[in-house]
Amino acid sequence: MWHSGLAKDIEDLWEPWMKEVDQLLEDAALVESVYDAQGKRHPMSRTRGRTQTPAEVALRLLILKHVRNWSYDTLEREVRANLVYRAFTRVGDEKVPDAKTLARLGQAIGPEVIGELHERLMELAREHRVVQGRKMRVDTTVVETNVHYPTDSSLLGDGARVLTRTMKKVEKVTGGLKKRIRNRMRSVNKKVIAIALAGRLKGPEGEERRVERYRELVSLTRKIVHQAEGVLEEMQHLPRHRQARLKRFREILETMTGRVRQVVRQTKARVFRGITQYPHKIVSLFEPHTEIIRKGKASKPNEFGNMVKVQEAENQIITHYEVFAERPEDSRLLVPAVEQHQHLFGRAPRIVAADAGFYSLKSEKVIQTMGVTRVAVPNRNSKSSERRKLQRTHWFRAGQRWRTGCEGRISVLKRRHGLNRCRYRGFEGMQRWVGLGVIADNIIQIGRCLAVQRA
Repeated sequence: MWHSGLAKDIEDLWEPWMKEVDQLLEDAALVESVYDAQGKRHPMSRTRGRTQTPAEVALRLLILKHVRNWSYDTLEREVRANLVYRAFTRVGDEKVPDAKTLARLGQAIGPEVIGELHERLMELAREHRVVQGRKMRVDTTVVETNVHYPTDSSLLGDGARVLTRTMKKVEKVTGGLKKRIRNRMRSVNKKVIAIALAGRLKGPEGEERRVERYRELVSLTRKIVHQAEGVLEEMQHLPRHRQARLKRFREILETMTGRVRQVVRQTKARVFRGITQYPHKIVSLFEPHTEIIRKGKASKPNEFGNMVKVQEAENQIITHYEVFAERPEDSRLLVPAVEQHQHLFGRAPRIVAADAGFYSLKSEKVIQTMGVTRVAVPNRNSKSSERRKLQRTHWFRAGQRWRTGCEGRISVLKRRHGLNRCRYRGFEGMQRWVGLGVIADNIIQIGRCLAVQRA
């Protein structure tokens, strides 16, 4: 790749974990998973088109991106300018793929492939005796989606804007529709601002003004929805060759029309009838999988995203993660976590540690029958003297002290690898973001452990 003198200088600049991981990522199973995913982008990907980025390079670039928490643009720039990164990613003196190509490579590697990569990485960690699976700790956190703070007025405004913009594009592509598209966005924006100003007024007068402005905004939004439905109907009667050009716009209108109608229904229920607990509430038109989650944080009472479970073994290695489409109760996650641990290591851990939210008498008995000898999960509501005595034992308190490290690991994931907010789109994007962040953190931890073993 380089002449001997330059290669020696570059090698001296490598971080210790990088040297170990460089050998680890040569594993054929890891590269094969990425290669298979690249071949499924298009039926003719293997035989037509330009030569694809080598699977090994694609894997290393994607891992480096999440290790450093960079954007694709930053990844391209840094790798182009840094000889160490060129050597680590096996780009060498070849041209670095541009940001657009890197983004497409990232999208080709879906959540299932990332799950396979993580599972294989755990097998390698076990083979190198980095992790034995004797202990397990588990916790949950929220990874927020990249959305603005949701209010009924802002959601209505977003829906009106997207529908109007898309209809204008359809009108431009077709050269004109039977009925001219009316742009009501000026009125919509005024109503959104008026609602925000009315919310500052105290007393019944401010509430009456706010409700009245909401009625006007809902009326405007419904008119825009009706207009979008008319455009969809007109598009169905166009010649087939013209419909093909408008396929993407039709999909956007069909998707957004349904979502905006739901926003209108929930706004009428929440604002006009006072029903705040509306089922299947939409908090983002662009990330409909987003949930409102309350974890009891004083600094952030409401979080908008998805619940993620993280479980660890020795040496701060994350052995399993899961992103939930709907938030489950923590107490129901303990048994599946131990089952997953058994699947990975072939045996149950000796000790399981978690916070009080995971406690359930039924779950505790089940995992004990599975082979867990010590369950360090506190029960805050128990008045039993026997239970209190158990929770004061040395091993239980040691297990709880070890458990707090899981919160530290989650903090590292959020600060170092960007799991505080997901930058990819959709629920699959959330799964990819979390999975790659976990792999990036494990890569560093495994590399450090191997470096210590060799020292």
